[in-house]
Amino acid sequence: VYEIVNRGHNFNDVVESFQISKDAGYKIVAHMMPGLPTMSPVEDINDFKMLFDDERLKPDMLKIYPSLVIENTPLYDDYKAGKYTPYSFDDMVKVLTEMKKMVPRWVRIMRIQREISTSEIVAGPKSGNLRQIVHKNLRSEGISCKCIRCREVGLSKKELDLDLKLNREDYDSSGGNEIFLSYDDSDDLIYGFLRLRYPSSKAHREEINDNTCIVRELHVYGQLLKLGERSKSGIQHLGLGKKLINEAEKISKEEFDVNKLLIISGVGTREYYSKLGYSLDGPYMAKKLA
Repeated sequence: VYEIVNRGHNFNDVVESFQISKDAGYKIVAHMMPGLPTMSPVEDINDFKMLFDDERLKPDMLKIYPSLVIENTPLYDDYKAGKYTPYSFDDMVKVLTEMKKMVPRWVRIMRIQREISTSEIVAGPKSGNLRQIVHKNLRSEGISCKCIRCREVGLSKKELDLDLKLNREDYDSSGGNEIFLSYDDSDDLIYGFLRLRYPSSKAHREEINDNTCIVRELHVYGQLLKLGERSKSGIQHLGLGKKLINEAEKISKEEFDVNKLLIISGVGTREYYSKLGYSLDGPYMAKKLA
């Protein structure tokens, strides 16, 4: 398929780029395009399963762009020549429904469908509410999607449940070990999470070796506050970020026997981590583990 659509790279390139990026502490967003030439719904469903199960892949986030026929593209030429037949709407919904059934709890589905005007779409699924239709299908089967986005407390209308449980999922990914920590309530809504990685032996950054773990992402949901400001109620006053970091430090020291924890951090959050005992180490914030 890569060759047919002139992608410019192959599967092995994807595997290598995933490993290099994860070992440097980056998050991975995979882009999937069901309905490409030569593919079938069954093959696309199997590809999603491989994406989630194959330790060479396992992205953190996902954007799904169903194949659409747009004028003045090579795919449009193939469509007009009878060489390409796009999925029916029902087939695309089936593929996405099956994908939603198998998505891991540590994946966030960021987008389903590009924002393209229906007037520009010659063929392919034109509905702009594919996600809602897929969720309706799941509800009819008594199933709910377990991806991060579908469980975010900020998207829920329920009252905040401050009796939270720290959950943990371990999995192998791109030659390293991943630990996904999350605070969830009794309805399985997620209030905050952290991605901790023990890198592969191929890690290339000078700051990272076999005595290092790295936090690739820390996210707590709730109202955005200025640095140092604290909410009198709700999620922010619980200190979930600090608790998640403390747990990551404990796991790094006790289970992986490393002496340094790195956190990939933007400039704006460095002050937060410095208050927790971290200091700059290259582009990362680092802490020696006693």
